[in-house]
Amino acid sequence: MRERAGVTARAAAALLGSNPMQQSAVETGRSGISEERIRQLAAHCGCRDGAYVDALVAMSLERGKGWWEKYREVVAPAGLDLAELEHHASRLQTFEVAHIPGLLQTEDHMRAAFRYVLPARPDEGQEAHVAFRTARQQVISGVSPTPYEAVIHEAALRIRVGGRKTARAQLEHILDRSVSDHVTVRVVPFTSEDFAGAGYSMLYAHGPVPQLDTVQIDTAHGAQFLDGEARMARYQARYMRIADSALTPESSRELITRIIHEL
Repeated sequence: MRERAGVTARAAAALLGSNPMQQSAVETGRSGISEERIRQLAAHCGCRDGAYVDALVAMSLERGKGWWEKYREVVAPAGLDLAELEHHASRLQTFEVAHIPGLLQTEDHMRAAFRYVLPARPDEGQEAHVAFRTARQQVISGVSPTPYEAVIHEAALRIRVGGRKTARAQLEHILDRSVSDHVTVRVVPFTSEDFAGAGYSMLYAHGPVPQLDTVQIDTAHGAQFLDGEARMARYQARYMRIADSALTPESSRELITRIIHEL
């Protein structure tokens, strides 16, 4: 908003009675800002999008009050950011090639995955991570669930994380979730002849307003969060192209059922 209006960080800081360092901390989410200052800055930048300003205010007022805060000493900051992103999202779309999406994982699947990537962590630490990921799932299983669409490659469904019994229970769990009105699960089968997106796993979180849309991708160095209208347009187009290679929800359930029977 500030950059689009051609207002420098120094000018914004002066307007709000702070300094450029404090302004940078606010804009990168490291420091809070009051509702009064948000509205003052919006007016100075000529922003007349009330929904956008209200969404920024809502985020500011909730700062430090989310359920994820109690995991701050246990979970990496990127994990906390992901939980907050999912909490504020108005719609979630995810695509995974080699992993079951976190919001669809069973606890046994989580434990097996954490034992593999965190072998040195004591059981207590692993259980805290399981509890955190389970709590994240409230966004699609709670009282007011967020619309959720998962496109999963068949490869992820066939990887037997935790062994045959855990893998079977995981697939049955996905089937159970997929019949919910707000959950859509689609599978990209091995037989798809127009798929070349194996390197594009992503979570596209639609914000309360389009300006707050965010994409989260996993890298070797941890989670990365991307924003910006032009970049979001590219990722949304990429997601839709991948989704075009997927089966319908009904055919996807048939394929998952067939994989279960093969276990």
